[in-house]
Amino acid sequence: MNIDRIETFLVPPRWVFVRVEAGGFDGWGEASLEGHAEAVVGAFEALRDRFLGADARRIEDIWQVAHRGGFYRGGPVLMSAISGLDHALWDLKGKSLGVPVWELLGGRVRDRIAAYAWIGGDRPHEVAEAAAGRKAQGFKAIKMNATAEMGFLDSPKALDAVLERVAAVQAQGLEAGLDFHGRLHRPMAKQLVRLLEPLRPLFIEEPLLSENLEGLADIKAQTSIPIALGERLYSRWDFKPIFEKGLADIIQPDLSHAGGISEVRRIAAMAEAYDIAVAPHCPLGPLSLAACLQIAACTPNHVLQEMSLGIHYNQGADLLTYVTNPEVFALTDGMLAVPTGPGLGVSVDEAAIRAAAANPHRWRNMVWRQADGAYAEW
Repeated sequence: MNIDRIETFLVPPRWVFVRVEAGGFDGWGEASLEGHAEAVVGAFEALRDRFLGADARRIEDIWQVAHRGGFYRGGPVLMSAISGLDHALWDLKGKSLGVPVWELLGGRVRDRIAAYAWIGGDRPHEVAEAAAGRKAQGFKAIKMNATAEMGFLDSPKALDAVLERVAAVQAQGLEAGLDFHGRLHRPMAKQLVRLLEPLRPLFIEEPLLSENLEGLADIKAQTSIPIALGERLYSRWDFKPIFEKGLADIIQPDLSHAGGISEVRRIAAMAEAYDIAVAPHCPLGPLSLAACLQIAACTPNHVLQEMSLGIHYNQGADLLTYVTNPEVFALTDGMLAVPTGPGLGVSVDEAAIRAAAANPHRWRNMVWRQADGAYAEW
């Protein structure tokens, strides 16, 4: 079953889809890297040179060669490219054998997968309205930004609004996770986690950037709120110091950035040994989410799955735009069913994807500024 073709598609709003063809089957994956799609597509030139003609069934060998064979390893661009290729190979193998990917990974450990979605809003009434909308969609948990842009040392009074927003969401009967986005520096983050303790949020995400290990240790020592992080980590080696230093309670590897199904499976197994939960990051498209659900189905320490159903930055391309079996992402009582179809379990509209890719997107991350004009974290 040798690989005949490897294709990439830049489709709105900001996604990179991957198609692999071998032995009369095709497999699809997602290599989306927000704001750097062209770089990922460029990385596929080397992957084509390396793997056209290779046996598509040898997924682990292909992963190892893709990761180690170029001398320079890791990082968001190369790992995102490997991720999309890995998804597609697992999808293809599952289709060729007529079974879901989770069946190939040892079988499922659950029947349903708890899910959550992001909401926006700067004021209590705005987040309350957004939370009510998510509740109507069937969610029982949401994630929200903790703060707006904030300087290294801002007025402590600026934190009061955070508490009001969290309380407004909780009043809707929903659990709330707070994404700090690494926006806060240590002096402000330390104050905010203390203030949040009585509200008991579901988790706080990236209270500081992941490269600030000493600062994270300081924050971790001051709070009982579960700390989540990992969307900007790309391999088991990136996660290794997080585990060793006990800096997280929940890890959030992104299956389109962190080496795909193969690598996130290994990262999750490492996390289990440290009694750390897994909640993959996924504000992306349907193929990335489908890959996440395969991991969720067979991973004992998986706890929550993010999904981007109808979120604001989709810019006209909803999660279901390129999917012909949208029922696979249907929510019931805050849960997604484990996909039962072969491969990733999601069927794509290939014609729609090719038509959309004829006008490739040029999505770029937004830029914010502090009140004094200095750059602010996204």
